[in-house]
Amino acid sequence: MTISSTQISDVSSQAVEIKSIIELVEKEMSAVNQSIQSNLNSEVALINQLGAYIVQAGGKRLRPVALLLSAKACNPEAINKQNLDSNQILLAAIVEFIHTATLLHDDVVDESDMRRGRETANEVFGNAASVLVGDYLYSRSFQMMVEVGSMRVMEILSRTTNQIAEGEVMQLINCGSADTTEQQYMETIQSKTAILFEAATQLGAVVTKQSSTTESAMAQYGLHLGTAFQLVDDILDYTADAAEMGKNVGDDLAEGKPTLPIINAIERSEGADKELLIDAISNASRENLDSVLAIIEKTGSLAYTARVAREQAKLAQSCLNVLPGSKYKSALMTLAEFSIERTY
Repeated sequence: MTISSTQISDVSSQAVEIKSIIELVEKEMSAVNQSIQSNLNSEVALINQLGAYIVQAGGKRLRPVALLLSAKACNPEAINKQNLDSNQILLAAIVEFIHTATLLHDDVVDESDMRRGRETANEVFGNAASVLVGDYLYSRSFQMMVEVGSMRVMEILSRTTNQIAEGEVMQLINCGSADTTEQQYMETIQSKTAILFEAATQLGAVVTKQSSTTESAMAQYGLHLGTAFQLVDDILDYTADAAEMGKNVGDDLAEGKPTLPIINAIERSEGADKELLIDAISNASRENLDSVLAIIEKTGSLAYTARVAREQAKLAQSCLNVLPGSKYKSALMTLAEFSIERTY
C-alpha cells in the first residue's frame, strides 16, 4: 500500500529534488564533511571504525544544510564566495555529530537492524560499542562547541541535547501505550526530532549576529520544519517501499510506537477494528500489519497526518517573512516543501 504524493502535499505531484538545495551550499558541505572526518579521529581504533561506519552511511545531511542555508539567508549581502566561515562549518559538523549520536542510541533502544538500506551499527558492532561511541560523539561535539567560543552557542546546544534525551525518554514511556494522545505525540516528536532542526536554523541566525526577532523566527522555522519531517517519516513507516526507505516497513508498529497515523486511527475506529489497533500497539507486533494498514487507510488517518504535516510546513514557510529575498530564502521555502513531498 502506498500513499500518493497528492495526499502528502497540494503543492506539486512531483517530489521536490533535494539536490538543487544542497548545491547552494556544496562548497560549505564539502568542508563540513572534512571537519566531520578530522574530528572523528581518535587513538581508539573502534571509535574510528564505528564512527566512520555510520557517518559515511549516507543520508541527506539536512540539519547541517539547514544551518548553512539559514546563515546565508539571514545575511545574503555579506556572503564572500572566496572564504568559508569556519564557525559555520564547525557548527554544521557539530549538529551532524549530535544527530549521529542520537541514531546510534536510537537503534540500540529500538533494537533496529536496518537503517538507510544497510545493517545498523549495533547489528554490526554490538549494542555496547554503539552506545559508547554515541557517547563519544556527544562529548566530542561539546569539545568542538568550545572552539566556537560562544556562550550563546553552548546555551542553545546544551539545551537541545538535554531536550533530545527527554524526548527519547518520553517516547520510551509511550511505547506500548494505546492511550497516547495526539498532544503527547507532538510534544515527543518536537523534543526528540524537531528540536535539532530548531537549533540548526537558530544557530544560522546566531552565527551571523541577527536580531532577537530574526533569531526567534529562524528557530521557529526549524521547529516546524522538523515536526513536518517527522510526521512524514511516520506516514512513510506505514506506506513506503522498504528498499526505498532503507528500513523495514512497520518498524514503528513492531516497536510499539504510537505515532499519529495509528493514534488518529484508534480515535476514529470502533469495535473489532479499534481492538485490533490497540492490541497491535500494546503487544508491539506487526503480525497483523496488513489489517492495521487497511484500518489506518479506511479511517483517513494517513490523510489526516499528511494535513498536519502540511500545516507545519506552511507555518515554517511563514516564519521566513523576516528574511530579505534571496535564493537562499527560496531554498529554505523549498526545503519545507521537500519535507512533506519526499518519499524516502
